[in-house]
Amino acid sequence: MWENKTQSVPQRIVSLTQPHIRPIVRGKAGKPIEFGAKLLVSCVDNYVFLDKISWENFNESCHLKEQVEKYKETFGYYPESVHVDKIYRTRENRNWCKERGIRISGPKLGRPPKNVSEEEKKQAHSDECFRNAIEGKFGQAKRRFSLNLVMKKLPETSITSIAITFLVVNLSKLLRQFLSFFLSLFTNNRTGELIKPPFINFDYTLNNFCVLKLIDLSENSWSKVA
Repeated sequence: MWENKTQSVPQRIVSLTQPHIRPIVRGKAGKPIEFGAKLLVSCVDNYVFLDKISWENFNESCHLKEQVEKYKETFGYYPESVHVDKIYRTRENRNWCKERGIRISGPKLGRPPKNVSEEEKKQAHSDECFRNAIEGKFGQAKRRFSLNLVMKKLPETSITSIAITFLVVNLSKLLRQFLSFFLSLFTNNRTGELIKPPFINFDYTLNNFCVLKLIDLSENSWSKVA
C-alpha cells in the first residue's frame, strides 16, 4: 500500500490467527464492515438449505439461477415463486424466471405505478411476510444455536460448525412437526378428522382428555388412570 499509494490490497490479512478472514463491507448503521463467512441460504417450507459459504465478498444475485436449479434437482420441478431481496431483482434474473414460469416477488422494474390495486397490495404484503421466514431463521440460529459465536480457527472447522448449526435448526423444526403430528393422532383417532400439523385443536384435545379421564375438570387436577 505504501509503495503503490493505494488504500486497499486484495487478499489482505486482517487477522494473524485467522488469515482466511476478509473484511466484508455491508453498509449497516453502526457496522459498516463485518468479518467472517458470508452465507447464501434458501428456505423451503421452513427448512433451511445452505447453498454457499465463502470467506470472500460476493454478489448474491449472481447465484439465484444456481439456487433455483438446485431446488429443481432436489424436488424435481421449479418452484411456483421465489421470494427474494431487492438485490436479486435484476432484469436478467426476472427474465430467466419468467421463461420458466416462476413468479419473482417484489415490484416491477421502472417507475412505480400511481394506482396500485388492492390485490397487488395484498400480494406484496404476503410476499414480504413469506420472505421474513429466512430472516427469522438467521435470528433463530444466532439466538438459540450460537451461529454468531463460532470460535473455530481453521476455515474447514468453521464451515463445519456453521453447517451443523443449520442442521440443528432443521432438526428442531422436524421435531416440532413430529410432536405435533403425534399429538394430533393421539387426540383424534378418526382418520377423516386428523389435524394437520403443526396446528392442534386444544378444545378437542381437552374434551378427549376428559373422556379418557386424564383430566378431572371438577377438581382442576390430573387424575390417575389405572
